[in-house]
Amino acid sequence: MKKLLTGSALALIASTGASFAQDTVSACLITKTETNPFFVKMREGAEAKAEELGIELNSYAGQIDGDHESQVAAIETCIANGASGILITASDTAAIVDPVQQARDAGLLVIALDTPLQPADAADATFATDNFLAGELIGQYAAASLGDAAADAKIAMLDLAISQPSVGVLRDQGFLSGFGIDTMDENMWGDEEDERIICNEVTAGNEEGGRTAMENCLAIDPEINVVYTINEPAAAGAYEALSAVGRENDVMILSVDGGCPGVQNVADGVIAATSQQYPLQMASLGIEAIAQYAEDGTLPENTEGKDFYDTGVALVASEPVEGVDSISVEEGLELCWG
Repeated sequence: MKKLLTGSALALIASTGASFAQDTVSACLITKTETNPFFVKMREGAEAKAEELGIELNSYAGQIDGDHESQVAAIETCIANGASGILITASDTAAIVDPVQQARDAGLLVIALDTPLQPADAADATFATDNFLAGELIGQYAAASLGDAAADAKIAMLDLAISQPSVGVLRDQGFLSGFGIDTMDENMWGDEEDERIICNEVTAGNEEGGRTAMENCLAIDPEINVVYTINEPAAAGAYEALSAVGRENDVMILSVDGGCPGVQNVADGVIAATSQQYPLQMASLGIEAIAQYAEDGTLPENTEGKDFYDTGVALVASEPVEGVDSISVEEGLELCWG
């Protein structure tokens, strides 16, 4: 069912429930898009846990990644409907802070899923992959696979968005750190001075964007041989662009997500390795936290030594390399989503 909310020019998609009863604990899930398999699985996890705990759930998604205004409108609706809490993967992690504060001021628990807000403590809690570690693992894998040739690598960085949301920065900077490149300011990408970085292009986290970004990078240097991608849809697009110029077999593509199509692409040789994250776990734990908060006001605790609750990450590689921990494609397929 679609809802058009006042103050938003775009339709928001509500996947469950149209109203809240006053005596029912209620929650909102706000994701970046409806179609990305990562967010589909996140919604499934939230729905399953909400049904188990008897929680009323409304789920919203914008039309595209970066649809900030729709997320603001969704927060306003959740406040107006008297929700107990909000789970959100923010499209603009800085601009969403004021609307999030309005929700918190109204007594709602706000948990960021996957993407920390800027600053992170703008939310009551964050349940997420360690996105820096996810990037670092594929960077280490690429460097170890290339060996001495890593010193002469030509790297394309296919990032998420110009706005540089925290998840995009963390994965990018983690990859470069894992590869052994000085990231300069770890709070932003694109300021690095290492000549091995040929380009930074944005993909919007989708296949079409990945293809266009890869085409742009190849126009700068057709001899690129390592491609970092923000996620597996972008990786699939990059592979298409490489295939069009006959380079699909001699370029190493690395990614992050761990969806079933992406892990299958590792098996098929499209992607060399991917860092697998667990969106169902994020959302399920988030719903549990909202239920607990509604019952007694208890706030979630962070993983020891981190400023968020770490929901785990594992490197999936068809060919393991010495010194970098990984799981097999078979294991990845058992744990994948989408």
